[in-house]
Amino acid sequence: MKEINVADITAEVRRLCIEAACDLPRDVEKLICQATETEESEFGTYAMEKICRNIKIARENNVPMCQDTGMVIVFVEIGQEVHIAGGLLDDAINAGVAAGYIDGYLRKSTVIDPVLNRKNAGDNTPAIIYTSLVAGDELRITVMPKGAGSENMSQLKMLKPADGLEGVKRFILDAVVNAGGNPCPPTVVGVGIGGNADKAMQLSKVALRREAGAPNPNPEYAAIERELLKEINKSGVGPQGFGGRNTALAVQIETYPTHIATMPVAVTLNCHAARHKEVVL
Repeated sequence: MKEINVADITAEVRRLCIEAACDLPRDVEKLICQATETEESEFGTYAMEKICRNIKIARENNVPMCQDTGMVIVFVEIGQEVHIAGGLLDDAINAGVAAGYIDGYLRKSTVIDPVLNRKNAGDNTPAIIYTSLVAGDELRITVMPKGAGSENMSQLKMLKPADGLEGVKRFILDAVVNAGGNPCPPTVVGVGIGGNADKAMQLSKVALRREAGAPNPNPEYAAIERELLKEINKSGVGPQGFGGRNTALAVQIETYPTHIATMPVAVTLNCHAARHKEVVL
């Protein structure tokens, strides 16, 4: 049995929050650079060049690449041979988020209550934590700050099985194109299909954890991802909604078995600042 103290978890989550805000993952940066080279629109090219410059400035100066440093989503994979010592896992994660956002001078955007008391919590907690039990003796933590501009464009639709693949593709395409410039494109498009309503939404977030542009391991779904990316980029929304050929950087689909009478489809967009950092303890 491997023992991991909550103090180590807090320290790592603190570090990940600061790094995620200031250092865009290389997989996302690679897609952005490729998109900049292929952009044909004058305004789109201007926007992409500014995005690339912003990524460099943020990394070199250790400052956030976007003023919206997001609400923190944390994916935790706990090996069944791991014992958390010294306290509760969720408390340790939230302590790390609070420390990261306070020490890193990151914008605190979480409010205490969604309706009755929209007072700022002051430390960007609590995080949204997804926990799963896996084999082994490792603890894997992925921190994914999610800004509201892209999150507000999330959509869920409970399709009928009779809607079929064409209905699924039509809904995804409409969701991205109708979002326009609101999610700060070019976006990474996370898609969850199956399960029930809440599972489909969770899957769409899980899809955003994947290496940006990495295809679904199922070749048929990988082909659908490529097709949708091509169609989305024909829409002309373009970088920052200014027009052009790069509305999305990637489409990433995750699936789960579902009930015979339904076909849930969820779409979650990540802005071009598709931030995520990971550690294994």
